[in-house]
Amino acid sequence: MFGRFATLTCIFLSAGTLLAQAPKKQPNIVFIMSDDHASAAISAYGGFLGKSAKTPNIDRLAKGGMLFKNACVTNSICTPSRAAILTGQYSHKNGVYTLNDVMDPNRVHIAHLLRRLGYQTALVGKWHLGTDPQGFDYWNILPGQGDYINPKLRAQGAKPKEFKAHPGEYSEDVITRDALNWVKKRDPAKPFVLFCHYKAPHRPWDPAPRFQDLYKDEVIPEPATLLDDYQGRSQTVQNLHMTVGKHFNRRDLQEDAPKDLDSNALRKWAYQKYLKRYLACVAAVDDNVGKILDFLDQEKLTDDTIVIYTSDQGFFLGEHGWFDKRLMYEECVTTPLIVRYPGRIPAGRVNTDMILNIDHAPTFLDYAGGKAEDMDGKSYRPILEGKTPEGWRTSMYYRYYMHLDGSHNVGAHYGVRTSRYSLIHFYGQGLGFKGASAKETPPEWELFDRLKDPAMMKNVYADPGYATVVAELKAELAKLRRELKDDK
Repeated sequence: MFGRFATLTCIFLSAGTLLAQAPKKQPNIVFIMSDDHASAAISAYGGFLGKSAKTPNIDRLAKGGMLFKNACVTNSICTPSRAAILTGQYSHKNGVYTLNDVMDPNRVHIAHLLRRLGYQTALVGKWHLGTDPQGFDYWNILPGQGDYINPKLRAQGAKPKEFKAHPGEYSEDVITRDALNWVKKRDPAKPFVLFCHYKAPHRPWDPAPRFQDLYKDEVIPEPATLLDDYQGRSQTVQNLHMTVGKHFNRRDLQEDAPKDLDSNALRKWAYQKYLKRYLACVAAVDDNVGKILDFLDQEKLTDDTIVIYTSDQGFFLGEHGWFDKRLMYEECVTTPLIVRYPGRIPAGRVNTDMILNIDHAPTFLDYAGGKAEDMDGKSYRPILEGKTPEGWRTSMYYRYYMHLDGSHNVGAHYGVRTSRYSLIHFYGQGLGFKGASAKETPPEWELFDRLKDPAMMKNVYADPGYATVVAELKAELAKLRRELKDDK
């Protein structure tokens, strides 16, 4: 099962994916995606930062639509997550496993499919999939991660290293302006889909000058698990290189730590610096979400447009003393998801159904009048419209492939997540995936009962009282792997 894979088999979506006839009135779609935005850093989610996070415009979107508290990703790392969203497929089907993989330029994805249904398509901002975007009538992208200050973007038709500089500007502002300029120039007789992908709040957390001091005089609340000592957890988790303070560099916080701090004091000091910079970056995202919502109002497009706000994955904001993502822990597996469509989606609703990032593409096709084939995801349109389909998923499969990557030392793992439990298997091998280490580590298991232990502090895998639960979850995990045909 865990032998080195010999070839990569790409499963392409066929031209026959679109079977249903488009409806008379197709909605516009605006898909706003930030990078590494944790749900806790949105006021509307009411988490431990709920009273600190200044997100009035994202909150405004939530008031007018549906907020999901159980939205998850299938692989919590930027490049694979973006590929999953576009293709509606797990990593082992779309061929994008790690940060080092490149999305096949011949792969048909949601932009191609919507264009076949008569949509005008555009993507502006972070792409991060290695090749030039395909399937879009217009694109303008950051090079790799891009820069916050004085950003450069490369437009469709430009040579590989031909970028347009925007001196004195901030990346989120430039991305929004260019995205809305494209909407202004579109053919108003046709529906459009706009993918607006922000860089923020990705590391190294450089705030826009106007938000530089937004949190200067505030004390940011600490998560209850900030000083986690990882006792009873797997050796894999104890060896991670993403501890707040300890694994920061000077670029992250823009200043050196005070001398003679013990490990806990360093963690608490660095946490305040980290969160103030992170939340200030979030403020720029929120500000630009407001610009988009205002634009839709001004152009009288609001009632005909589905607006989605999400992130490519969640992020640790000091929980367990960590920053970054990757792990199958709640803070990075779960992601914000807010959807508004006036008159069709009830306003101000909170939903707890399990939605995956591979569900976006089938949902867009559903609203556009198409039908998804060769996708692992499902349309959550019925849920948006107030009725959870019979048999909707109650468990999900997760997998992270980048074994002991050079920066964060996270072991490759997969697992199953239900409404109550998280069962995680660190299988200890790189299996030849790009960017994964060939070093083998002992296989380990973790089980968390999130009903009794929502912070995921106590590994109960070896507890005799959970033996039946372990057996049931392993059976469910095997079932999901078999159904999804993930056998490596």
